[in-house]
Amino acid sequence: MPGLYLAAIVVSLAGLAMIDRRFKLAFFADARLASITTVASVVFFSIWDAFGIANGIFFKGENNLLIGVQVFHEYPIEEAFFLTLLAYCGQLAMAGWVRYSKQVDK
Repeated sequence: MPGLYLAAIVVSLAGLAMIDRRFKLAFFADARLASITTVASVVFFSIWDAFGIANGIFFKGENNLLIGVQVFHEYPIEEAFFLTLLAYCGQLAMAGWVRYSKQVDK
């Protein structure tokens, strides 16, 4: 079913946004910094992917869960959404850990 993978990523992003809203960890704490961090992470890992694709390490393969839109050769649009999810999840984990460790140190 085309689009299922992208739908799962978008639902996961929405879940992370609810956690972020509840605990004000990333975008709900400092939207500017979180945006910069997310964009920088997605750009970095997209360049990483481009090198992997150019060297034949990474490839899309055949999958009927993807919608079929390619950002560039062997780089489906879902990859950009996945990298956004990865960056957001990392920010929430780090901010949560920092907040937790500050409470434990008291």
